[in-house]
Amino acid sequence: MNRPTLPWLKCCVATALACACAMAWAAGKAHEHGALRLDVAIEGNKLTIAMEAPLDNLLGFERAPRTDAERKAAAEVLARLRSPAQGRPLFATDVAAQCTLSKAEVLSPVLEPAARADARTAAGTQAATGANKEEHADLEASYEFSCAQPGELRSLDVGLFDAYKRMQRIDVQVAGPKGQSKVTLRRPARSVKLAR
Repeated sequence: MNRPTLPWLKCCVATALACACAMAWAAGKAHEHGALRLDVAIEGNKLTIAMEAPLDNLLGFERAPRTDAERKAAAEVLARLRSPAQGRPLFATDVAAQCTLSKAEVLSPVLEPAARADARTAAGTQAATGANKEEHADLEASYEFSCAQPGELRSLDVGLFDAYKRMQRIDVQVAGPKGQSKVTLRRPARSVKLAR
């Protein structure tokens, strides 16, 4: 008589596990002011860094710029992130690794002029339907470095705290040929050991 209960119980356990996994994944993607996420990967001679941050950390607001001062600040943030080696580097590797930046991409639809026009159209539609009243805007960036001596990669110096004063914490995940690691940087810490 207990046999019919067993498949039902398995289904309930599987559903509970799936919900728990989905909630854990969603928590990892949470929008949190003061926090930034870095994913660092080493594969062959490539060092790749993916960054995700709320715009508030970088600008102090999370919407399209409205004033000349805000437009200027947004342009400066985009220019700085697109040229991370200019001035004080946002990311620096061991000199012996001989890494050079080969690609930098920054995506923030709220700050891009063409995307803002599309967003205004979408916002009009959302306003009419009442959708998306409390949306938060993020910025995503990715960087690829080519390293002549990747075996010499030992650490990554992260200069983001110096560049962006509103940032309080950087959650870093590193994946490399010798494993994975996770570390949280808090001011004034800036060095990440690379899992090699």
